Amino acid sequence: MPLNERDRIEILMMIGVGDRMRTQQEVCRLFHEMHPDREPVSQSTVSRIERKYRELGHVRDAPRQGRPKINEYVQQDVILSALENPHCTVRQVSRDLNIGKSSVSNIFKKVKYHPYRVRLIHELAEDDFDRRTEFCEYMMDHNNQNNGFIANILFSDEATFFLNGHVNRQNTRYWSQENPHWMQEYHTQHPQKVNVWAGIVRNRIVGPYFFDENLTGALTHTFFKRKKGFLANFGRHFENDEAEFSCGKNRNQQPKKI
Repeated sequence: MPLNERDRIEILMMIGVGDRMRTQQEVCRLFHEMHPDREPVSQSTVSRIERKYRELGHVRDAPRQGRPKINEYVQQDVILSALENPHCTVRQVSRDLNIGKSSVSNIFKKVKYHPYRVRLIHELAEDDFDRRTEFCEYMMDHNNQNNGFIANILFSDEATFFLNGHVNRQNTRYWSQENPHWMQEYHTQHPQKVNVWAGIVRNRIVGPYFFDENLTGALTHTFFKRKKGFLANFGRHFENDEAEFSCGKNRNQQPKKI
């Protein structure tokens, strides 16, 4: 067991002063007699304690290098910051409590807090649930009739990029020990934006294509009709979340909206 400051002072008192000074061997034997349940001290330890006192005038430990340890009160402040404002950032907590960002991150990790991202979901209309059920039944029937049906589908989707500071999931977090399933509804009708469409069929990517206007079913129909000859090289059936079309390689066959 290492010696604390009190043990070192006791050893100094055993060494003595003036004409009543003990040898290092005598100090070691006396210390062991007074503390028989502890590990005996060596003569080199006694010598270092005596030399340190003569040079520095004390036997305290030297200050440790690096940042001081975070005490439990600071940890509680960090946790309270997340409880009061679950959307706080590590940088914000670090600035408010005047501690390092890595310390804040380590405290969150220690209490098993995780920064969950906001999940953006489409606002659903009343009849959207029935439409989704019908679409699932339609896909299951066709897949049962033709095992290669899924491989010939061009799956597509579009993303809307807002230019006015709309919700940015990368900079939005919710600190919690459990997933809060944080969601936020957003509307597709919004000014200052650009729409991007892309698709994938088998192992090939189609697009991306950029549109200034909203990607409605009518616009998607026109787009597929315009790209019919090109898209027919990828597959015979196209699907997206606005409308569904079947397209053959025959140029005279018009796209058919299901």
